[in-house]
Amino acid sequence: MSAESTEHAISTEAIEAQDDALSAVQDNEQNVDSDAGAGGSEGSEGEGTSASRLEEEGDVAADYLEELLDIADIDGDIDIEVRNGRTYISIVAEEESAGLDSLIGKDGEVLEALQELTRLAVLSATENRSRLVLDISGYRSERAGELQKIAEDAVTSVKESGETVALEPMSAYERKIVHDAVADLGLISESEGEGADRHIVVSAE
Repeated sequence: MSAESTEHAISTEAIEAQDDALSAVQDNEQNVDSDAGAGGSEGSEGEGTSASRLEEEGDVAADYLEELLDIADIDGDIDIEVRNGRTYISIVAEEESAGLDSLIGKDGEVLEALQELTRLAVLSATENRSRLVLDISGYRSERAGELQKIAEDAVTSVKESGETVALEPMSAYERKIVHDAVADLGLISESEGEGADRHIVVSAE
């Protein structure tokens, strides 16, 4: 299966599961934005989540992703890490892989959809909603640096002009990173909009 057909197949699956995914993670996203807007840390997000439960969801997620990689005929190793009350799953390969790139997609769109599908797999198996974070080939780490720069530029603009700055729509996970960065820089950020248009507005007060 080619990288292009793999991405198309996964994107189609993601679209078909969109409504269920939104329903399953809606409460999680609201919690993330609530904590983020208040400057909450990831550590506080995970309070009350037992290590054994996180390990269980990591195992379920890894099984689901391994099956998907087998079906798509894509090579990749799966790493599981539990920290700050959240499960982090990484898919990596020793060499650069077009197959893994297809699982990221343009602007991480396929990665976000795949993360929601993985959360659904955990929900189905454990009856517990998951806030696991999926990364592929270090995409999120690289993106985190870009988000830090976006936050810094927005803060600089607000301080210089006194006007609020609306950022591009982002996923809940990316908004959390920006919320924290803005708070560290001494300004205020709030999430506005619904669904795919949900974005951050940075202001002085």
